Amino acid sequence: MNSPQPTPSRRKFLQTAATGIVAGPLALAAGSRALAAESPTAQVGAFPNFARGEVVRTGGRLLGADRFVETERTIPVAGHSDVLVVGAGPAGIGAALAAARAGAKTQLIESAGCLGGVWTAGMLTKIIDGGRKTGIMQEILQAMVARGSDVAKKTKGEIYDPELMKLVLEEKCVAAGIKIQLHTQLVGAVTDARKRLTAVITESKSGRQAWTADRFIDCSGDGDLAAQAGCRFDVGINAGCECQPMSLMALLTGLDADAIPEFVREIAGEKAKANLQKLMKDSGINPSYSGPTLRLLHSGIFSLMTNHEYGVPAYDAGKISDATIRARREVHDIVRDLRKLGGPWKGVAVVATAEQIGVREGRRVRGRATVTADDISAGKKHADAVCQVNFGFDVHNVRPGAMFEGLDEIADEVRRRRQAGAKPYDIPLGALIPADVEGLMMAGRCISGDFIAHSSYRVTGNAVPMGEAAGRASVISLRKGRMPHEITAADFKSA
Repeated sequence: MNSPQPTPSRRKFLQTAATGIVAGPLALAAGSRALAAESPTAQVGAFPNFARGEVVRTGGRLLGADRFVETERTIPVAGHSDVLVVGAGPAGIGAALAAARAGAKTQLIESAGCLGGVWTAGMLTKIIDGGRKTGIMQEILQAMVARGSDVAKKTKGEIYDPELMKLVLEEKCVAAGIKIQLHTQLVGAVTDARKRLTAVITESKSGRQAWTADRFIDCSGDGDLAAQAGCRFDVGINAGCECQPMSLMALLTGLDADAIPEFVREIAGEKAKANLQKLMKDSGINPSYSGPTLRLLHSGIFSLMTNHEYGVPAYDAGKISDATIRARREVHDIVRDLRKLGGPWKGVAVVATAEQIGVREGRRVRGRATVTADDISAGKKHADAVCQVNFGFDVHNVRPGAMFEGLDEIADEVRRRRQAGAKPYDIPLGALIPADVEGLMMAGRCISGDFIAHSSYRVTGNAVPMGEAAGRASVISLRKGRMPHEITAADFKSA
C-alpha cells in the first residue's frame, strides 16, 4: 500500500495543529505566532466563552492569498478525564462504555447531534457481523430485539430503527456515567517531546476548547485524531488515494411490503437486490450503485441504499459536501421515478435522508501490528485477539463501471481473494495501537490494515468489539502504569 506523502504546506499545517503547551489547569496555548511578513492584519473579533463569562480574542495575519497564520492565544481547558474518546459511532460507543464500566472517568466527544455515527446519523439500518459477538455488541442487539419491531426481532436485532438506536445508546452511556459532548469537532492534537498525546483541541458553540486526558481513543472512523497527532497512515489503493465509494442512506414510506415482496431484502433475501436493480434498469432508472437495497424496518418504513459516490477523499470536507448534495439529489430523483411507475409504487416518498453520508474507507493508521489479506485467507489467530471477524472480502469498486477499470493489478488480487474465500480470523490488539504516538489507541475502520483486509473488518459488527477492547486496554494500561503498547496479551486477557 502506498502512503500519501504530505506536501510541505500540509506537513507544516499538521505540525502546527499538533503544537501547544498546557499553561496551568484552566488554559492551553495553541497555534503558532504570527510570522513577520508584510500582509493585511485580520480583523480581531471577540469570541465569548459563555460558560465562564470571558472573552477570548483571536487574530492573525494573511500570508499571501492562500495562507493565514493565527496569533497564539490562550484557550480554556474544558476538562480532564482518564479516557477521552473521539467519535461516538459504533466503535466509540464500545470504547466509552468499556472504559466507564471499568471505573474510568470517561469523556465522549462527537461532531453530530446524536450518538451512533453511521448507525444513526448515517441511517445504516443493518448491523453486519454482529450476531456472533459477545459483550457490548450483543447487549445492543438484545436491546434492539426487546424494544424494536417484529423485523428487529426476526433478525435478532441486526435490522434496527435508527431513532430507537439513538435513544438506547444515550440511555446506556448516561447510565454508565459517561460525559457526552455533541456538536463538537476535533480540530487539533497536542503531543509532548516523547510523542505522547496529552490533549485534543475542539471547536463548538462553546468556542475553541482543549481537553486533557491520560489515555485517548480515536473512534472517528477516518483516523482524524491519529492524523492530527502526527501518525502515519495509508489511504486507498494508490498514491492518488482512490478509495471505496461513499453512500447516502434514506428512509422511505408509502410502500406495502406484501405488494412488493420480491424487492424487499427481508422477504426475498439476496435476490431482492437483483430484482430491484432489474426493475430500475427496465424503467430507465440508473442508480449509481448496481446493488440497490430496500429494507423493511417497521410500520411501513423502509430504508434504501442505492447510491455510490466515487473518488471522494474522506478527509476533504469540500468534496464530501459536494458528494452529499449529489447523492441526496440522486435519491430523490430515483424515488420520484419509482413513484411514476404507479401501482404499488404510486405512494412511495422520502421520509428522510441521512445527516451524514456513509464513508466506507478513510485513513488506515499504521499500527504496532497490521491486519492483512493473507490473515483473512489463512484465518489467522492471535494471542492478543480483540475479536473474531466472520465477514468476507467486500471491496466496492473504487471507480464506476467494471471491477477496478484501469486498475488490473488490484482487480486481479480482489478476484483471487474472493475465489479463495475468507476464513474467520482475529484482529490483534497491536492493530489498535498506533506505531508513532503514545497514549493513543484506535478502533473501527481506521485501525492498521491493508486495503483488501479493510474491506472485511470495516463493518460495524466488528467496530463495537474493537472499541470495547480499546476501552478495556486503556484502563488496563492506566492501572498498570504503562502505555497501551506496553501491556501484554496476558494483561489484556486476564483483566
